[in-house]
Amino acid sequence: MKAMILAAGLGKRMRPLTDHCPKPLLPIDGKPLIVHHLERLRDAGIDEVVINVSYRAEQIIEALGDGGNYGLRIRWSRETEPLETGGGIQHALPLLGEMPFLLINGDVWCEAIPAKQALGGSDLAHLVLVDNPPHHANGDFGLMAGRVNQTSASRLTYAGISLIHPQLLAGHRQGAFALAPLLRAAIDDHRVSGEHFTGPWVDVGTPERLAMLENELQQRKR
Repeated sequence: MKAMILAAGLGKRMRPLTDHCPKPLLPIDGKPLIVHHLERLRDAGIDEVVINVSYRAEQIIEALGDGGNYGLRIRWSRETEPLETGGGIQHALPLLGEMPFLLINGDVWCEAIPAKQALGGSDLAHLVLVDNPPHHANGDFGLMAGRVNQTSASRLTYAGISLIHPQLLAGHRQGAFALAPLLRAAIDDHRVSGEHFTGPWVDVGTPERLAMLENELQQRKR
């Protein structure tokens, strides 16, 4: 199974830290955030990773190279204009192939890596869900008996980690578009499974949450 890391964002919420450094290269526990992802993927047995890049793309490519230093192969999907999540994935599909792949938002901290067997039958996606953080108290989706829904009163937050079947994007127009509407349509069609991950998870989306995560990781070492 291949993996795709989403790393093309501008990192506006992380300014001023991202004025000169792309968000994937911001350091956490002594190494760039994206390197933690690469190491987890390698340890999970994934050896080919597609990374989409746009903002300060050359900095990211120069830092990570072909992935050999991390025990895997990196293939680069360059975006010359903002494509949003759905458009970025669609643009990268020629590199990802026709089989389901693991999708990871580059700005989350999480050790969850679902097994490829988690996406079964005619499902188009399998989502990792986590407890709602304070900044997203209402959550995103419900989860009942391993199936994701939009009707449960009790909801969980999408962790930014999922298994995606390329058919989820089949027939969509080229260009910029969001992934969320496609996921919601598939959920309503009963073609999305899910799991509740209860381990550490952080949306590293602001300088404050970056500092909080760094502090927590340092505390664990003491």
